[in-house]
Amino acid sequence: MNIKLRFHKITHWEYWSVYSIYLPLFPVWLYCAYKARTLLFFHGANPSIKYGGMAMESKKEIYDLIPKNWIPKTIFISLENHFKEILSQLKSQEIKFPVIVKPDIGLKGLGVVEIKNLTELEHYYKNNNYDFLIQEKINYQNEVGIFYHRFPDENKGKITGMVKKEFLSVKGNGKSTLKELVMENPRSAFQIKAIEQKMGSEMQKIVPEYEEIVLIPFGSHTRGAKFIDISYEITEILAQKIDEICTNINGFYFGRLDVMFENLESLKQGKNFKIIEINGSKSEPTHMYDPKHSLFFAWKEITKHWKIMAEISRKNHEKGFPYLDIKEGVLALKNNLMVEKKLRKISLVD
Repeated sequence: MNIKLRFHKITHWEYWSVYSIYLPLFPVWLYCAYKARTLLFFHGANPSIKYGGMAMESKKEIYDLIPKNWIPKTIFISLENHFKEILSQLKSQEIKFPVIVKPDIGLKGLGVVEIKNLTELEHYYKNNNYDFLIQEKINYQNEVGIFYHRFPDENKGKITGMVKKEFLSVKGNGKSTLKELVMENPRSAFQIKAIEQKMGSEMQKIVPEYEEIVLIPFGSHTRGAKFIDISYEITEILAQKIDEICTNINGFYFGRLDVMFENLESLKQGKNFKIIEINGSKSEPTHMYDPKHSLFFAWKEITKHWKIMAEISRKNHEKGFPYLDIKEGVLALKNNLMVEKKLRKISLVD
């Protein structure tokens, strides 16, 4: 990484490590733990999701909780499945290429790829060593993250933030190669390894003027997407629709819905969208990553959401949901870190 990129990373907190952002808030976590009466209060936030959605949760098990009309067609592939069985499932579910493939236990968009044909799918199948999901690709071009919570003793929940995700892309000028365009913007330059792996020889070609190329078509901050806080666009109609969906997800009280949608106006009317993923306790209030927000704003949002999570956990415990054994919880978190390291190597994201 050159000096210019290093300086950009230092002066823009959104690129800092997780530890740099969260370690100063450890006293807040201890305070929330005291209020919830358990250090691992994340466990009780979503009783129907493994470890509350903080670690080692199965995406398949979460999709199974969501009303089917709100999610993409999805099939689960275990390491024991033969390729012919996969083809049979694709046919029976009427899922056509291109498709989205993602690890069943994954995070931060790592390991998520778009598969365009049967040859690519077979290559993916032969070269991975984890269970994964195959999903139909949703045709909507826009994505938001919607943070939602509901207290167990209340009938109505609340949206606490909404973030628009701009996929990592470049626009040609008729003079520069794709690689030169990528390196001009720190946001894309940080992803150069993954982009070069995907684009190959295309990196050396001159991009025509005004032509836009989406480099990484996934709304993950870890993979270069720009997050824009549009919480001001939340309408009462949208809030009611999200609450209606989430109250029908048994045992879900706290987390972020990643949503693909047709256009903003229809989304605000609670129409024409699909939930592509739900994240539980480890969800971040990702609207805080808008470049216009300061680190102090981020700390305020994290603190607010941790306090909400602790309160939900305490109330679920009072209803009979057991506390998580410390030893088991620490082991789950450790295993989750190992999964993340493994997926980072696969995705060439650092």
